[in-house]
Amino acid sequence: MENYPLDREKIYLSSDFLTLDEASGPETRKISEWLNVDPVRIHRMIVKEKILQVDQMEVFAPLLSKLRRADYEYYKRITGLKMFIDFPGYSSEVEARIPYDTDPIAFYKWWRKGKHENVVYLSPAYQFKLFQKVSVMEPKVMLKKDIEFVKNF
Repeated sequence: MENYPLDREKIYLSSDFLTLDEASGPETRKISEWLNVDPVRIHRMIVKEKILQVDQMEVFAPLLSKLRRADYEYYKRITGLKMFIDFPGYSSEVEARIPYDTDPIAFYKWWRKGKHENVVYLSPAYQFKLFQKVSVMEPKVMLKKDIEFVKNF
């Protein structure tokens, strides 16, 4: 099979071929196939390493749905507060950032006390911001471990 090395200047479409090194040696596949075979690797190449450029609509949008199915924990980490959630008081799913920003106390109660930590991933920095706001606004609702977290951050 022909070799298609990564071209950092090219914007890849789903039908374009790309050769990547695998444990068994170089593998050549269409981008659409790579999205199925190794969506996390492709996402990292695009977002973290910034060595692969792809068409937003044709490649990146489908990649996100593939990530959601292939590796939900990774998907949650990269989505963070952009995750859509069922939140009390909203008639439909809402981006987690909205209650996080507009009603930190309700979000804290839902996330921490409602045991929804597994639904929305908050980095330590976002946890600190949330816990700090809640400790100023309504310290009585906070768990001891979160008060300690703010003190030791």
